[in-house]
Amino acid sequence: MEAENEMRREKYVADISSIREAEGRIKSFIHKTPVLSSESLNAASGRQLFFKCECFQKSGNHAAALSLAAKLRGIPAYIVIPNGAPKCKVESVMRYGGQVIWSEATMQSRESVASKVLQETGAVLVHAHNDGRIISGQGTISLEFLEQAPQIDTLIAPISAGRIITLPETNTVADGLQAFLGDFTWPIVRDFVDDIITVEDNEIIEAMKLCYEILKVVVEPSGAIGLAAVLSDSFKNNPALKNCSNIGIILSGGNVDLGKLWDSYRK
Repeated sequence: MEAENEMRREKYVADISSIREAEGRIKSFIHKTPVLSSESLNAASGRQLFFKCECFQKSGNHAAALSLAAKLRGIPAYIVIPNGAPKCKVESVMRYGGQVIWSEATMQSRESVASKVLQETGAVLVHAHNDGRIISGQGTISLEFLEQAPQIDTLIAPISAGRIITLPETNTVADGLQAFLGDFTWPIVRDFVDDIITVEDNEIIEAMKLCYEILKVVVEPSGAIGLAAVLSDSFKNNPALKNCSNIGIILSGGNVDLGKLWDSYRK
């Protein structure tokens, strides 16, 4: 057993031990977010749904969280943000003291600009997802979720996915998922994720609408994708998922550019 555990530690950059360690480190700095449910959405899906409202978290995304962490440590944070990113995400970074550096809206440009920043400043790269420390910290959501709703038998989380495919650019309303799996994240997804459900932009927008109208929760497109998946025909008609009766859905990200919404009302 000891040898098996050692092999697993070598195989994955994060495991239950590193997640529990991360939980201890960050516990005093984060909100314990609530879990909501809705009889209307249960009826629509034919399952019992539990929504973990990470959109209520103190920092809405990696860029904002990194800016806040640096501020608490009294050190600078250089945040590479692609052109066209939602204004609210940029403002959140600046509010926490992060220095915004712009790139083009492609992964190649973001990586190139980040490399230049590292050379010029001597800073250390903290990748948004392909980093064992970040993966462990994000994994604490599941620990908290399962403590709050132990009856859950299935967890659904947003993912930008089995194999790694690199595209020159992506075009989706879910801007928070315009990334690629990395060599650290891929083994975990490959070995522990049972299935991946893909949805169209119109399904994501409808799920956002339901979150607003029924759950009364402001959630960005990337965060609403879990509900969109559960309500999709590909999920409902998948025989491998028929026994998934108590489903936990992570609503991650409340970064919605409400300025555009208010402008549409004025018009």
